[in-house]
Amino acid sequence: MLLVVDVGNTNIVFGLYQGKELVRHWRVATRIERTGDEYGVLLANLFALAGNKIEDVEGMIISSVVPPVQAALMRGLKRHFGRAPLQVEPGIKTGLRIRYDNPKEVGADRIVNAVAAFDRVKQASIVVDFGTATTFDLIDDRGDYLGGAIAPGVGLAMDALFEKTAKLPRIQLEPTKNVVGTNTVASMRAGLYWGYVGLVDGLIERMRAESGLKSLKVLATGGLAKMIAKESRCIDLVDEFLTLTGLRILYERNR
Repeated sequence: MLLVVDVGNTNIVFGLYQGKELVRHWRVATRIERTGDEYGVLLANLFALAGNKIEDVEGMIISSVVPPVQAALMRGLKRHFGRAPLQVEPGIKTGLRIRYDNPKEVGADRIVNAVAAFDRVKQASIVVDFGTATTFDLIDDRGDYLGGAIAPGVGLAMDALFEKTAKLPRIQLEPTKNVVGTNTVASMRAGLYWGYVGLVDGLIERMRAESGLKSLKVLATGGLAKMIAKESRCIDLVDEFLTLTGLRILYERNR
């Protein structure tokens, strides 16, 4: 079995693959203060509750945008699983040509998503990942990674409204039918929801025009992908496990 680990700023997602089938997945909060041993115990408990055995894991791969957490996880995985995970880092075989000014600056999660997207649609594509940041990544029809855009995530925007204003409350994001809210909470939800729908479609349309690529598939992943995709005129596919799929593909390419 293969254990894949996606470390984000807000959550860590663990996936367990049997061949190409994702048989288990878990999501836990990202906490910088956790030690390697704590991560080892956490995973051992998750495995036990799911009826899986650590001994069945034959390989591991980790993608991280949080270096302190990555270091602790690496120590914990090596100690409790008896081997060091493959890391998504410069030098790993991706199958993509990265046309960034400095390829080392591209976040590991963005590369992983690009690999999975091109493998799935076999054509030019844009990946929108709704995480702590909302990222947009452009891949051409040869599988070259061309770059993209980074915007604040919806959660950051909600936190900023609550923390930087005197009277606006903390809210849960929900889709709204109307753009015009008739109370404070409804107005905040309308601004956030429809604002991000507009942001997503606006950036996708500009990227499409700027790239000159005639046929583009747009894939969305991340926590709010389904919610935003309902009203987006540009998103074609929603894939909740796109990043985990990309990690599996990268592991297979680097065995």
